[in-house]
Amino acid sequence: MPDAPAGGHAARSTSKLVSAGFLTATFADAESFLTSGEPRAACLVADMRMPGMSGLQLYQHLVASGTPIPTVLITAYASDETRLRAREAGIDCCLAKPFAPDELLECVRRALAGATPKS
Repeated sequence: MPDAPAGGHAARSTSKLVSAGFLTATFADAESFLTSGEPRAACLVADMRMPGMSGLQLYQHLVASGTPIPTVLITAYASDETRLRAREAGIDCCLAKPFAPDELLECVRRALAGATPKS
């Protein structure tokens, strides 16, 4: 989960995912995620604006490299254009900050439900 929401909100969101049975990991930026070996993750939660590569660019990079991961995009700068760009790239859920931890959990579940099984 590169660049999780800041402060207590991040802790509540992560706690909600953990209490629902998900294992989580956080990273400072996309590069840290890519070099961590975590691209085997089941779901990615990425911020639209991160240092270096954006969340959308990270998703596109994973798709181009043949290792797509169901992704939830979060942003403090939600707009119809941002949602459209995300949807056109293949991201089904784009959450505007601030969001409730339950909203993130629902988006993660939808992203995983829509994922095609890996062979």
